[in-house]
Amino acid sequence: MGHDAAHERALFILSFRQRDELTAILSRAGWRIVAARRADGIRQRVAASGTAIAIVDARGAIDDGITATAELAQVAGHGDAVLVLVAKGDVDRLGALYEAGATHFLISPVTEEMLVQGVRFAERHVHRMGGGWHDPLAGGGAPLGWRLDSVRGSVQLTPALAEATGFGETATPRGLLRQLGQDGRRTALAAIRRLGAASPATAFAHDLPGLGRVVQHVARDPHSQRLHALVEPLARVGDIGAVVREALGSVRDLAGTLRWIDRRIEAGEVPGIRVIAIGGIDPVNRRQGRSVGDTLLRAVERRIERAVRDAGLVRAAVARLGGTEFAVLLPHGADQDLEAALARAVARPFVAGDDMVALTLRQACDTVQPGEDGAALVRRVQALLPGARAGDGDRPVAVLDAQRLAADIARAIETREIAILFQPQVKLTSGRIIGVEALARWRHGREGELGPELLFDAAARAGLAGRLSAHVQREAMRIAAGWPGALGHLRLSINVTAEDVAQADFADTLLARADASGFPRERLTVEVTESGLIAELGEAAGLLAALRAAGCRVAIDDFGTGYSSLAYLKALPLDYLKIDKKLAQDIVGSPRDRVVVRGVIDMARSLGLTVVAEGVETEAQRDALAAEGCQLYQGFLCAEPLEVSALVALVG
Repeated sequence: MGHDAAHERALFILSFRQRDELTAILSRAGWRIVAARRADGIRQRVAASGTAIAIVDARGAIDDGITATAELAQVAGHGDAVLVLVAKGDVDRLGALYEAGATHFLISPVTEEMLVQGVRFAERHVHRMGGGWHDPLAGGGAPLGWRLDSVRGSVQLTPALAEATGFGETATPRGLLRQLGQDGRRTALAAIRRLGAASPATAFAHDLPGLGRVVQHVARDPHSQRLHALVEPLARVGDIGAVVREALGSVRDLAGTLRWIDRRIEAGEVPGIRVIAIGGIDPVNRRQGRSVGDTLLRAVERRIERAVRDAGLVRAAVARLGGTEFAVLLPHGADQDLEAALARAVARPFVAGDDMVALTLRQACDTVQPGEDGAALVRRVQALLPGARAGDGDRPVAVLDAQRLAADIARAIETREIAILFQPQVKLTSGRIIGVEALARWRHGREGELGPELLFDAAARAGLAGRLSAHVQREAMRIAAGWPGALGHLRLSINVTAEDVAQADFADTLLARADASGFPRERLTVEVTESGLIAELGEAAGLLAALRAAGCRVAIDDFGTGYSSLAYLKALPLDYLKIDKKLAQDIVGSPRDRVVVRGVIDMARSLGLTVVAEGVETEAQRDALAAEGCQLYQGFLCAEPLEVSALVALVG
């Protein structure tokens, strides 16, 4: 079979871990690709893709691979091919794959040449047998696609795409781009610019008239240099997505509060804030310990959230400012009868360990005034609290300290005041430590040990956030490269900021740091903090895909603390989802809390992601998370962030 015949056909790829790498290899070999990282709706998607060959990458996910293969077998025709990639350690499951409906297989290690030839063998099978997937739910499978001839300056649409959109079957590139709107046009052009010798294929999502939300799988033919694309309509996000969006509306912390307010001020809105100060926590901390006090504060937060919800403030958000202070953020400045509702909610006794305790609250509310930013509004409303001391309006503490400490950041980096500690990540099924997250601590000569939030806030105010992030990454990899043999199997997770990812050369820079340190790329996980705002998700996806292609893995950190959670999951190439501490601890909260956590875990696993729960402090939390399908956890139940010597003792 000649190459021209091969490149006229399409392939469907399902890969839970290496979608982008397989797409790049097979696009360079001349096939058109529709690729997915999750098995949701796989029957409809493969039927609509116009291909008779499906590749299921079951390496590291054999059970999911068998399930997906069985799904495909239900709609496979007599001549269709299912090529499964299998890890060497799963050879004993080949019989199960055969029973599920696989027609071909390759066993790791799979080289690029082996993969290409394996697909050619599958393609010959299809040609001889006459294949063609069919699913009545897929609408007949007429291909939706287009081809760009840059020499002639024309775009040719398939008849099905032209009919669905109302466009002509032949159009100019400029004319079609105008139909996409400003956001779609920007996304499309950014995706096309990413195409090159190293990345011959890419994908992007946008809204298309007549079809709604679609993913365009675009590739450049290596011989003719023409662009061609397959267009995949997407189903609407299901009910679970709506539940999660509603449940994760909380801003969670002071930094998120300030961003929330500032964004609304920049948009011309007049937001408000109600600050709530809780009294009676300190005696609990003294008598029963801080862990009981923290549990009590989480119960307070749940009551506040319930009062806000019951008051009908659907767009309001709840945050913990620090210590025993909370805030309700009000997009339009009005909170109806919330003051009385909060007073009633907190007046009811709370369970604290073995005791019943009564708490008190003070509250104040106001809207932003001309010339104020978020920090100024928070300080002013804190000063309005009944009983506030003179001068309280000059803070919150975290804001003031960050401003004062900003001048010390450059010296801290130069004099090695910033220490790197490592918090273990534990496999829930076995209790085995399989990785660590590197965490920064500032050992300030005057203030003592300071945590990462204050450290990075101070660096941002000094304009040194990028320099600090690079320093922490270099130090973490340098230390990990020198670990003793007892730690030689551990993965290392390092945090990168949204500002890091926004740099065009971020991937190359980070890989160079890893190589210079001597720490192996294949044991490195890059954690993108979800509470940071990544504006250009398409470009970020390309950079993170480059890191994955180089052997690294990618995690979304603090899931549940920001506003773009679902957008990130859809747009970014990810391997891990890390559930925020507050959300993870809700697993032993109310039945509603548990439903939400279960929904997040189910959604992540359906996307092929490994779920890591942060902030696990009790055996009850650990066991409940394990029962819901969470795979890994980290938190004080195992260990606090540790020096290398303590980590060696714990692992050994």
